[in-house]
Amino acid sequence: MSELSGLFAPRRVAVVGATEREGAIGRVVMENLLADFEGEVVPVNPSADRLFDRPCHDSVAGTGADLAVVVVPADVALDVVEQAGEAGIRNVVVITAGFGESGSDGTGREQRLVELAEEYDLNLLGPNCVGVISTPSGLNATFAPRNALPGSISFMSQSGAFITAVLDWAGDRDIGFKDVVSLGNKAVLDETDFVEAWGEDPDTSVVLGYLESIQDGAEFVRTAREVTAETPVVVVKSGRTEAGAHAAASHTGAMAGSEAAYEAGLRQAGVIRAESAEELFDYGAMLASQPVPDADGVAVVTNAGGPGVMATDAVGDSGAELASLSEETRDRLAEVLPDTADAYNPVDVIGDAPTERFTDALDVVLDDPGVGAAVVIACPTAVLSFDDLADSLASFAADRSQPLAVSFMGGSSAESANERLSEAGVPSYFDPARAVRSLDALYDYRAIRDREYQEPTTFDVDRDAARDVLERVEEQSDNRLGIEAMGLLDAYGIPTPDSDIVDSPGEAREVAERIEGDVVMKIVSPDILHKTDVGGVEVGVDDEDVADVYESLVTRARNYQPDARLLGVQVQELVDLDDGVETIVGSNRDPQFGPLVLFGLGGVFVEVLEDTTVRVAPVSGREAAGMIDDVDSAPLLRGARGREPVDEDGVVETIQRLSQLVTDFPAIVELDINPLVATPDGVTAIDVRLTVDPDKL
Repeated sequence: MSELSGLFAPRRVAVVGATEREGAIGRVVMENLLADFEGEVVPVNPSADRLFDRPCHDSVAGTGADLAVVVVPADVALDVVEQAGEAGIRNVVVITAGFGESGSDGTGREQRLVELAEEYDLNLLGPNCVGVISTPSGLNATFAPRNALPGSISFMSQSGAFITAVLDWAGDRDIGFKDVVSLGNKAVLDETDFVEAWGEDPDTSVVLGYLESIQDGAEFVRTAREVTAETPVVVVKSGRTEAGAHAAASHTGAMAGSEAAYEAGLRQAGVIRAESAEELFDYGAMLASQPVPDADGVAVVTNAGGPGVMATDAVGDSGAELASLSEETRDRLAEVLPDTADAYNPVDVIGDAPTERFTDALDVVLDDPGVGAAVVIACPTAVLSFDDLADSLASFAADRSQPLAVSFMGGSSAESANERLSEAGVPSYFDPARAVRSLDALYDYRAIRDREYQEPTTFDVDRDAARDVLERVEEQSDNRLGIEAMGLLDAYGIPTPDSDIVDSPGEAREVAERIEGDVVMKIVSPDILHKTDVGGVEVGVDDEDVADVYESLVTRARNYQPDARLLGVQVQELVDLDDGVETIVGSNRDPQFGPLVLFGLGGVFVEVLEDTTVRVAPVSGREAAGMIDDVDSAPLLRGARGREPVDEDGVVETIQRLSQLVTDFPAIVELDINPLVATPDGVTAIDVRLTVDPDKL
């Protein structure tokens, strides 16, 4: 049984702050509980002897409750929570506002609330929330004006107002819920706790959520990844326009902002992301009531050509595909359709089709082994009864293994038919594109359910050597390191060219003579981020010119930025770029999800094209390979226009090794390897730049 079972199925509920005063939250919560709750409801108010025709308690301590709902003012609520903990009441809902959302005093109160929850091991929901609903027990410990209908969807929301609106909207559409939770400030219980609890709940068929933030992104990913193997999770995550608003010191920091972190984290967790409240409940209704398709193809059966084309376009925009009907299927369709009908997909049964023609065509189509799902679109005609068609489609849904979505493109004429479909668990929509998008959620979930999680590889690395490089920031006036930190990559097995940093022309000549062939020379300064912009890089320098180039690089740097710290000049083996592709591999640390890993087209193109993708670290080999698939420039790596493919395995391993590096060292705030040159013979990290938090070393 879930750790949160007492929150959803208590035997006795105490309402602390109960009152009969008109307009008070304490009155609404009492009335909601008394209306439907199967257990006992105990009012707590020291100013009253009886409330709602039942004895009133002075304190929560003597109620014998296993759930306490707190609606007293914030400055009193802490005492109530402490009394509940001392009395052994483990489940507490703090509806009261005036905590972390209300300024410094409220933040202090919320911290004390957390301390009390830890001290007494409380399942504490809120504060500043609407409350909790669980329909199997009739529990409605909220101040919402309308209770939830029974169902198998469990829903959580960070917005209390959204919950009250959803309950009203869903009630009019016969959408039911198992549990409904208002997360509030998430001082103790958060979205991860409820995803885990509902994942263990056999009566929850799908988890829906409206989230504005995620408390612990890495833990959420781990938990949801396990849950979504059996239970679909769909989330609307708002606030995406704030992504990347902060200035960052690296390419990765600028591109791997908060929105990218959420996108990557939800994807890795197996969570389906909806873009709107409408999509959230469209997907939820489909996932809760319809089977996951076995075959890839979607068939469209319609009595109107235009809407059929709309559905076809929507299939093309989705992750599903339009089914190619077999010759046998087309022959059978020709037997049940008029000569003027179209026996190809979309199947147009013609505008004069009665219910029987629709059902005959659908029966044939669903027998095709390539059809995994079907969309039925009907426009009103004088010869078609929406009600009769709805009854027939309900029978199909009961007898067939393929999911159905229906679009009755009518107004009042379709109302009763849509109600019949809803009762049968068949989702219906006015817009055919909505029907297709909802079916697409089933295909998305099929891919999530069937994927195999691969543990990240742990490579044999030299952590002590890496720490020595990172600790150099403690001797500096700022926390940035550049190419002088190439040893960090060496320590983690990321290939680098033969190179050395020198501080005299003579040393430069010695290093160049040691390296076979011409060399690359770069100014080394943590204060000059874009070396090429100041003439701080020379490529293809022969041994005879090394000393002169050294002097030129130093002079240019001094002229460009007289106060820049010059650590010397790097003399580096020249990497042949003719057969190579410049990529970028980087990392940025997100407040919620921790280290992110970025991959994309690098070199001078990284800021112009921004062809990059992000994952939450650590990443497995399969996830790293998927990052290459994500970028538009992947064909460049795979031999576009007659080029030889690069060593893709080397790129994948480098992504994994960097992922391990930034996971091992939380002190790495941002890191760029740009470029990482990928050639047919392997990969080479040419340059590195990073920001380090010395307090976390």
